[in-house]
Amino acid sequence: MSEKTYSQQTSLIHSHSYDSHTGAVSTPLYHATTFHQSDFDEFGSYDYSRSGNPTREVLEDTIAELEGGVKGFAFSSGMAAISTSFLMLSQGDHVLISEEVYGGTYRLITEVLNRFGIKYSFVDMRDLHEVARSIRSNTKLIYIETPSNPLLNITDIEGIVKLAKANDCLTFLDNTFMTPLLQKPLSLGVDVVLHSATKFLAGHSDVLAGLAVTGNEKIAQRLSFLQNSFGAVLGPQDSWLLLRGLKTLHVRLKQSSESAYKIARFLETRDEVEEVYYPGLSYHKGHEIHVRQANGPGAVLSFRLKSEEDVRKLTKQVDIPVFAVSLGAIESILSYPAKMSHASMPKKERERRGITDGLLRLSVGLENADELIHDLDQGLNSLKEEPIKKVINL
Repeated sequence: MSEKTYSQQTSLIHSHSYDSHTGAVSTPLYHATTFHQSDFDEFGSYDYSRSGNPTREVLEDTIAELEGGVKGFAFSSGMAAISTSFLMLSQGDHVLISEEVYGGTYRLITEVLNRFGIKYSFVDMRDLHEVARSIRSNTKLIYIETPSNPLLNITDIEGIVKLAKANDCLTFLDNTFMTPLLQKPLSLGVDVVLHSATKFLAGHSDVLAGLAVTGNEKIAQRLSFLQNSFGAVLGPQDSWLLLRGLKTLHVRLKQSSESAYKIARFLETRDEVEEVYYPGLSYHKGHEIHVRQANGPGAVLSFRLKSEEDVRKLTKQVDIPVFAVSLGAIESILSYPAKMSHASMPKKERERRGITDGLLRLSVGLENADELIHDLDQGLNSLKEEPIKKVINL
């Protein structure tokens, strides 16, 4: 494309849209693991695919452009991106983490990094005073999810960044739910943005991938070293599939978000639903902050039923959403956090965070919204208590 500035909608289609060597409008797929060097004193741009691959590089340049960063990094999964980024820490360092965090991140922190002498504290990131009180002299990182998984809690990104900079801390933010179309954490001062690209960015439940982006050249150099050293890179085939998925991200996310809002409004009218969690609802805690720092509420919502038994009944009655882990796909996905995304978190810790046995998470796909509502309506109707029949003895 020319030097003109285009919207993200247009850039998603045309950024890196053709190969400069051949004119191919689809990024070439380079399966090569090694590359010929014409001179042993000076290597070319690529030598070994772990260190750099042309197909993966196009993806990394694309996500860096979308997030407004200087360098992007593609990994074999979202957890690979998170784990590699955490390797910037050293023994004795302390991390502050969103209290309500993805179960895989919780497991990494509590069962892996702690064995290497990395200390941690979980805090309610909605409370800036609590965050400030929890910062220690050895705190090196504040890790944020906003909206969080699965209760969609909202963190004031700029507020956390100010605290971090005042205390010489890095900030990482998991932007999976929002994508760079709805939220730009780097523009708010965050150091590293992370994605489970398996979700909305790829969008078709057929790619396992993770991405990291930074706007800081020094951090980019550290991440580049760690990516090459740790080696959990994304292969060229999955890089290509993710690039293809990105081209339709705008239209997918737009429709799914519109449908999610309609479904959230429907669910809040039902007596069987105790609570609905969705940033697009005006009464959602943190709604005003979210409106200020994001361009939309997204396509994920959660709702609470009265019990695990109600969850069992509902999931047996609905037909359209698949009942599965993950989110952000063209098909709607209904998930049960207590036994799926947050199964690695002890029950006591889940319940303390509000992740009860009656909580369901819905990632809204591209199906007809009215048909999804009708399907959920049928499922919720099955939870209505049967009227007690009086027996009259004559």
